[in-house]
Amino acid sequence: MVVTDYHPNRQLRREKWIDLNGEWSLKFNGNGAEHKYKIIVPYCPESEFSGVAYKDFIKECVYERTFSAPSFCEDERVILHFGAVDHEAKVYVNGSYVGRHIGGYTPFSFDVTDYLVSGENHLKVKVYDDVSDNIPSGKQSEKPYSFGCFYTRCTGIWQTVWLEVVKKVRILNVKYYPNVDDQSVDVEIRTSDSGNINIVVSFGGKVVGECCGTIEREERFRISLKEKHLWDEGQGNLYDVKIKFDKDEVDSYFGMRSVGYADKKFLLNGRSVFQRLVLDQGYYPGGVYTPKDPSDFALDIERALRLGFNGIRLHQKVFDPEYLYYCDKMGVMVWGEFPSWGIRYSDLCALGQFTKEWTETVERDFNHPSVITWCPLNEVWDDIKDNRSPRDVRFVDAVYTLTKEIDTTRPCVDVSGGHHGHKTDLYDFHCYGEYDELKKILKELCEENELHVPMLYNEKETELRYDGNLPVHISEFGGKRFGNGSSVDGKAVSTCNNVVTATDDWGYGESLKDEKQFADRYEEIVKLLLSCKNLCGFCYTQLYDIEQEQNGLYTYDRNSKFKADTLGRMEKCNLTTASVEEE
Repeated sequence: MVVTDYHPNRQLRREKWIDLNGEWSLKFNGNGAEHKYKIIVPYCPESEFSGVAYKDFIKECVYERTFSAPSFCEDERVILHFGAVDHEAKVYVNGSYVGRHIGGYTPFSFDVTDYLVSGENHLKVKVYDDVSDNIPSGKQSEKPYSFGCFYTRCTGIWQTVWLEVVKKVRILNVKYYPNVDDQSVDVEIRTSDSGNINIVVSFGGKVVGECCGTIEREERFRISLKEKHLWDEGQGNLYDVKIKFDKDEVDSYFGMRSVGYADKKFLLNGRSVFQRLVLDQGYYPGGVYTPKDPSDFALDIERALRLGFNGIRLHQKVFDPEYLYYCDKMGVMVWGEFPSWGIRYSDLCALGQFTKEWTETVERDFNHPSVITWCPLNEVWDDIKDNRSPRDVRFVDAVYTLTKEIDTTRPCVDVSGGHHGHKTDLYDFHCYGEYDELKKILKELCEENELHVPMLYNEKETELRYDGNLPVHISEFGGKRFGNGSSVDGKAVSTCNNVVTATDDWGYGESLKDEKQFADRYEEIVKLLLSCKNLCGFCYTQLYDIEQEQNGLYTYDRNSKFKADTLGRMEKCNLTTASVEEE
């Protein structure tokens, strides 16, 4: 699936925008010397696609380029947008300081109208990024090289930079609240001023709903729809929306669906659906955090669908919104996760920056129907840099509470990995054990309605224990290394939490070289999971290899490790009706 009409913000799409990707200049100090490069944005300097491929630490760097000021009228403004810059960015236009943003994964923008001159303009971005700081950094390595489950760092600009010409009186934001039962949608709109507004909803080019009214900067409108087309598994039915306010006009979209849990089941549009997820960590050979082309997002999603998965867990990274757009179009469920590793959970002082950026993440992705669960934290049981420092459970509880305050429409798992705080909508756990270990856990869950897994509880904390009522999801399993793998420049190290010791390439547990043996074990475990009546979903680790972590179903460069008949066996197994779907 390839979509050619790319736009960096499909939720508020206007016609007048200018792409500032391409060649910039870059300079930084490294290893006692100053480095100067021509760099291709939006690829980070660590990547080959950037033309730089500098793999050592870059704590401070400066981007520069010139651009021609777009034409605009007296009632218009020019907005400079950044998709994401890791981690702190200070922006200057023609030598004047415009503003700064802290947070490596979320978008930001500045009104630069008053800084522009006719003809050529100069843009400078100063970046500070240090993965050893107490900041969210996900799977970026703190060592000079990749190791274990930590990979190449991503410094600076890694998503699209663009200029947009907008009306001075304009639409600032829109949120959609679909009402499946009464076939309507609530549209919440914020504007820069008061005025008249017109909202037209269409499906397949046919108008199915419309609303006119006045707005005092913020208002919520309910629109009845003549036709109901549900967003569902494999059915990315999207409604198009055109909003006119004063002289401003934007195109947008939404999906009609409901999500939630009841009786320990996940309900999509009121129907029990078993979540068959696969882990995607959002790394790309040659591009690190950024693929060569946005259409590569769709190719990865299609690879997951071909194996019978109906959803994807987006792991330890805030993905480009274009990825989520393809999931919306293709009817693929996702967990929206945050790159929470790098934060010291024993330190409440880190909570401020974390919640700021997490709030920006939830707000950015609120309208994507594909996002069916929020997952702000992963495997939080102690400080990942120092396991002698236990987490402060108030950190976990605060993040869950905040998430539910800013989005009442979706479930939230407070911590993926089975070490929960006092509140969560979903109990989940990780288990990379063999069949017998999983069988024992699931037997207790199905027959005795109890859950006992390693690291589930911390005796130092008084936390929520599994009470037999919450839904249960195994959000990581598998991770078997298959084939010969591929070596990388690394050293003999231990992966996080001492799960496995790896020298160069690695996987969880034993490595398998026999294709039939791999398929047999895959089928055995997946059928076991699908048969458990008290389990509502799973997530297999993982879709593709990443650098030294060689436990994917595809290689890092996206070649299949298996023959067609083996892929067919895995697909057929994944598509088997689950116990919770039969009732």
